[in-house]
Amino acid sequence: MTSAGSGKQEAPAGSFAVARRGKIWLVPTVLCALVALFLTLLYMGGILNPQGNLRRLPIALVNADQGPPLPGQGQTLGARVSQSVIAATPAGTVDWRRLSQAQMQDQLASGKVYGALVIPADFTGSVAALATPRGTTRPTLTVLTNPGLGSLGSSLASQITQRAAHQASLEIGRQLVSQATVAGADATTRTLLGDPITVTTRVGHPIGRHSGLGLTAFYFALLLVLTGFIGGNIINSGVDAALGYTDNEIGPWHTRRPTVPISRTQTLLLKMIMTAGITVLTTSLLMIAAIGILGMDASHLPLLWIFSYCASLAVGLGVQAINAAFGGIGQVVSMFVFIALALPSSGATIPLHAVPGFYRFLALFEPMRQLSGGVRAILYFDARAYAGLTRGWVMIAIGVAVALLFGFAMTLYYDRKGLHRLIARAAATSDEAP
Repeated sequence: MTSAGSGKQEAPAGSFAVARRGKIWLVPTVLCALVALFLTLLYMGGILNPQGNLRRLPIALVNADQGPPLPGQGQTLGARVSQSVIAATPAGTVDWRRLSQAQMQDQLASGKVYGALVIPADFTGSVAALATPRGTTRPTLTVLTNPGLGSLGSSLASQITQRAAHQASLEIGRQLVSQATVAGADATTRTLLGDPITVTTRVGHPIGRHSGLGLTAFYFALLLVLTGFIGGNIINSGVDAALGYTDNEIGPWHTRRPTVPISRTQTLLLKMIMTAGITVLTTSLLMIAAIGILGMDASHLPLLWIFSYCASLAVGLGVQAINAAFGGIGQVVSMFVFIALALPSSGATIPLHAVPGFYRFLALFEPMRQLSGGVRAILYFDARAYAGLTRGWVMIAIGVAVALLFGFAMTLYYDRKGLHRLIARAAATSDEAP
């Protein structure tokens, strides 16, 4: 190879020759290894043991039993079943909420409880009737599910409630059989009294048939995050190419525009303005595809569009701020902020009550938790503010404010320090296919 001053063009380097240079491997290898390691730890760590990580899953317990108590008993069987159900549940795993029928329906309809166990008004009388010649039908406890909180969360609540109710039935049955034996009851009566309760399950707060078993809120929120994240990075790259700060390559074609003398702050402002405008289109297309074409069940459409736009915009502005601050590794940083840390802490597929504490901490501020809660409130819980919609709006506002403050604070600092991105080029270069 000759020097640049010799007038001869240097021979092109071979890929194998370049690959033998150790430094070219260092940064990509370290970054790829770290991404693979942390993504695996984050994603798999949150799903491996939901039942083992269960902490205070909220389930309603409604005792409507009006008695009167059985002879010689100081309380109704409904009260005894309530105590047995709570005692049969491992300490700290379930938050049993003793509610009235009206309170239970309100909490189901606002996504505050994952299910409910209802003891009917005639429960004690029905059990007492089993000891009579005409008593042949077991009384029923009803387990209510709440599919709007996700199929897994509702299923966990249902399994826990059914298991606890069955154990309570056996415990009460042993006492009733003992009393019936003393009273000389026949074998049929003792069999009925041995397991006196039937447990049935039904939906406590129905959602639409095209709601993905309670998962459409999560996937819709995920689409909002992805469109904001991917769109923000596309805008970032497109603006940098248009301003001449990066090369633009499409297949074998390569172009480089003249570098526009523009500050970092003005560049960030341009990217944010474009993000705000393009998000109008992406949000509209997302809703057209999901609701208009695919038929997803949805109501409160104007509110859903406004919330979706603001949510996706908050993510897009955050991406622009992170890219402006971190430069070339900004995409990796924003990927961890909006995707890698956000998905396992969203609480949409596995309840936050069934994940390790680290993910519950992330859920306090990670966007997927806030956005999926807001979308869920609109889609499943009649847009009730306390079903997660208010928290969603508050966190969107905080996210936008943080993105603006952080992004412009960093670019203003870089500009004042004279940390310019590139030396301006006088003219564009354009090369056709090599």
